Amino acid sequence: MTEAPGILQLLAFAEVPGGGNPAGVVLDATSLDDAEMQRIATDLGHPETAFVTERDGRRMRVRYFSPGAEVPFCGHATIATAVALAEAEGVGPFTFDTAAGPVEVVTTAQGERIVAGFTSVEPHVDDLDDDTADRLLALLGLSRDDLDPRMPLAQAFAGNLHPVVAVASPQRFDEFGFDPTALRALMDERGWRGTVIVVHVGAEVSDGLVAEARNLFPVGDITEDPATGSAAASLGAYLRDRVGMPAPFGFTVRQGRHVGRPSLLEVEVPAAGGVLVRGGASTL
Repeated sequence: MTEAPGILQLLAFAEVPGGGNPAGVVLDATSLDDAEMQRIATDLGHPETAFVTERDGRRMRVRYFSPGAEVPFCGHATIATAVALAEAEGVGPFTFDTAAGPVEVVTTAQGERIVAGFTSVEPHVDDLDDDTADRLLALLGLSRDDLDPRMPLAQAFAGNLHPVVAVASPQRFDEFGFDPTALRALMDERGWRGTVIVVHVGAEVSDGLVAEARNLFPVGDITEDPATGSAAASLGAYLRDRVGMPAPFGFTVRQGRHVGRPSLLEVEVPAAGGVLVRGGASTL
């Protein structure tokens, strides 16, 4: 692993000790070029590493690299970066200029814990064409009979584009599998730079719902992402704009159970515009 000053490692969205999603954070990356940032992200091996490359007070340029490539936005690394900044400089608002657009971030103190929340860029939800949908389902070993009729197939964007697959049965949700190489090829073809969202909602689809999520992210040694902030924001936009849930509303995402890193993401969806995702982060 790269040993260099200024590289922080944090766990974001942990529900219990040992849970959450690891992220690298470099608060001063002004001297690093693209190849050096990619090398650090690859060496760390976390789903993403965030780099602050320019700064003007509490507004900064932030770039995100997975072990394989730069990505436009990363929610859990945004939370980790915001908590690290607040610990160093005090709580309050920040603005992150990302490749997906400007993202407003607010940090607050809750006792000895710092909580961060980001509001996504303007989201949109689109149809998933039948051919792509059938190919995706086949890769997951699912059929259309396995899907939740309340939550149709679609793809949602709130910083990254994510397909959304809602599975009706908790057993099928727990048991499905996939070939990471084949799924990665489809994701690259379709421009899904984030994750494939597979979700199960056991109770009523209404305000306060709890969604179990598996976010598929085959890159390097990773197959599933333990906690995905951009996916949680995209899921909020999907519930509002495709499922038709009356907004404002809030919901909780539980994720990471299948990879041994239980995580909790709190989401608030306004009547229009970007979606707020909130959580904490701690040193890895």
